[in-house]
Amino acid sequence: MAKVIMICGKICSGKSTYSKKLRKKENAVLLSVDEIMLTVFGQNVGENHNEYVVKIKKYFLKKIPDFIDIGISVILDWGFWTRQERDFIREFCEIRDIDCELHYIDINDELWKQRINNRNNMVSVGKSDDYFVDSGLLETVPIACNK
Repeated sequence: MAKVIMICGKICSGKSTYSKKLRKKENAVLLSVDEIMLTVFGQNVGENHNEYVVKIKKYFLKKIPDFIDIGISVILDWGFWTRQERDFIREFCEIRDIDCELHYIDINDELWKQRINNRNNMVSVGKSDDYFVDSGLLETVPIACNK
C-alpha cells in the first residue's frame, strides 16, 4: 500500500542520502524542497526563501494524492523540525486515508560537525551545490527534532 514517509533530522544528518536509498527500497517518489530550491534559485535566493519554500510545499501537497492514487509512495525530505509540521502532514494524510510514517535520522554531535565541515568544503570548492551551512543558517532551524 502506498504511503507518505516524512524524513526528520538535523541539517547535514544524512536525510537526503537516507531518502535516496529509501526511494529505491520503497519504489517511491522523493519530494525534496531543497532540491527544487537549489535547482531553480541556486544558493542565494535571499529574502524570498521562506516564501518560495511555502509555495513549493503547497505544490507538493497537491501532488501527493496523485502519487498515492496510482500506488506510489511519497518520501518528503523536508526536515520536519517542528511538531507542528509533522502534525500537519499526519492530519493531511489521515483526512485522505493515507498511511504516514516518520523516519528520524539521529546523529551524534561529533559526526554532525564533521558532516557540516565536509559539506561546506565541497560547496566552497564547487564540488557540491548543496546549501553552505553557516552560523546564520544553523540559528534559523532547530538542532534536533522532538518526535
